[in-house]
Amino acid sequence: AVTGVAAALALRRLVVARRAAALLNKLQLKTPVPPDVEISQAVKLTPIKELFDRKFGLREGELFAHGTYKGKLSLSVYERLKHQPDGNYVVVCGINPTPLGEGKSTTTIGLSQALGAHLGQQVMTCIRQPSMGPTFGIKGGAAGGGYAQCAPMEEFNLHMTGDIHAITAANNLFAAAIDTRYLHEQTASTNFLWNKLCPADGSGRGTLQLSMRPRLPKT
Repeated sequence: AVTGVAAALALRRLVVARRAAALLNKLQLKTPVPPDVEISQAVKLTPIKELFDRKFGLREGELFAHGTYKGKLSLSVYERLKHQPDGNYVVVCGINPTPLGEGKSTTTIGLSQALGAHLGQQVMTCIRQPSMGPTFGIKGGAAGGGYAQCAPMEEFNLHMTGDIHAITAANNLFAAAIDTRYLHEQTASTNFLWNKLCPADGSGRGTLQLSMRPRLPKT
């Protein structure tokens, strides 16, 4: 009886996997493997809203699209699904990439492809967004590689939804504020600041302006 149940479950998984594979936009695998950007640009992408509606059953208003193939999930999804049983969480970490570049991202995406495309499981991949330094430096992008990569690769590496640029602007503003404060504190004495804030009048006396006096109790 146990053998029969196991066989039935295996058959069911195979049917589900084949149905899922029939919905995929397949690539024509080539040998030797083309460069990553050529592979990314060759695949026919599914619009993000259609993909999430079909695979994960999202409702209206739960996905905020950023263009055709990118988007953000609303936190209301978590509230709606938090009572469902948790799935399995697999962490890929601590891998030194091979000379060909197979590291954490490539392994993570390849694992997700195996679970989703070949075994018919409902799987979602979570990887960090690349920063601009490594992308424009020696390392290059961080979207995986070969036939195990995120697409569109260029938008994932450079822009995504624009959050990385907001973080960059905030970081630059914070760094500029610290540098300016440090410069002023190291180069300006008390007498220097007093003469700047309260320049001497004709008699040589520096006085506080009326608008400055209400702030004195706060200092």
